[in-house]
Amino acid sequence: MNFDYQKGETAYVSGDYATALREWIPLAKRGDADAQCRLGAMYKNGEGVRKNNATAVKWYRLAADQGDADAQINLGFMHAIGLGIPQNYETAVKWYTCAAKQGHSDAQYFLGLLYNNGLGVLKNNKTALKWYRLAADQGNASAQRNLGSHYSDGRGVTKNNKTAVKWYRLAAEQGDAGAQYNLGLMYDLGQGVPQDDKTALKWYRLAAEQGDASAQFNLGLM
Repeated sequence: MNFDYQKGETAYVSGDYATALREWIPLAKRGDADAQCRLGAMYKNGEGVRKNNATAVKWYRLAADQGDADAQINLGFMHAIGLGIPQNYETAVKWYTCAAKQGHSDAQYFLGLLYNNGLGVLKNNKTALKWYRLAADQGNASAQRNLGSHYSDGRGVTKNNKTAVKWYRLAAEQGDAGAQYNLGLMYDLGQGVPQDDKTALKWYRLAAEQGDASAQFNLGLM
């Protein structure tokens, strides 16, 4: 019997998880990495099956071992927070690195976080900066925000408020609340940009409306 990955994808998107499983399980058992990765997600999220993180890890690993970048980042995440498997930052670093080297921006961002915080690797701001920049150049808002923070604080790079503002703005324009708050603060204090209460107010309000407590506080003060 022939099974069709795309038929499973169409069914999944429409919410027909039973058909998606019927198409993907045989493909996954035959070694199809895409199907294995999608099964991992379905078991992780409890879509059409009872939620089972250990089974999710099993399918993610099979796909990750074949070089599937999405599976690698998901497997890294499972190891990083201990879902379905004991927490292990060193193994998380391994899988994030595999996906990051394939250009996966989320993996590059998470790898930057681990180097920034010294989790699973020796803390290294310059290496964190390298991975953040690669992700930021692909438009990853979280990486752009963190890159801005490195320039604002002078961590692993020469302090440069104008460059910090540049990265905060790119992330803020994508709706990142933390970046919106940081950009508001730069305008509020006149760091890297001329001091401008109205523009500060604009960015504080956008962040505050997303629940950012620091922005809500500063907005109240203004």
